[in-house]
Amino acid sequence: MKKANPKIVIAAVIERDGYVLIGKRKHGKCHAGKWEFPGGTLEEKETYEQCLKRELQEELAITVEVGDLICTSTFIYAPNWTIKLLAFRTAYLSGVLHLNDHEEIRWVKPADLANYDFPEADRPIIDKLVREDRRRSKCA
Repeated sequence: MKKANPKIVIAAVIERDGYVLIGKRKHGKCHAGKWEFPGGTLEEKETYEQCLKRELQEELAITVEVGDLICTSTFIYAPNWTIKLLAFRTAYLSGVLHLNDHEEIRWVKPADLANYDFPEADRPIIDKLVREDRRRSKCA
């Protein structure tokens, strides 16, 4: 079966007290050792919200509420491998964080996201979160 191109990936920007949750990908996975916003691949006949709720339950064993779309990013990694990434603001509702799909997780300030090695498709999300954080800081 041929994989969809572009591959649709849904990411969660989970915020808490001015910090954002990121996870480090396990070895043996694509982009191993790089940091990411938790989430995963959209399955057939699944909404973005259903995908994100399912993925966060699988990856981190948490229940979330999916909010507004922050931004989208399309990145061509190879001729037959394009990622369309959609990032949603997501509220952590319940559950104890488990590392089912990551080596490590961290809560980081948006201004510090640039210090972490993310896949290229994540860069527009990081840029937007940093801009929003700067705007909030100026208004405070």
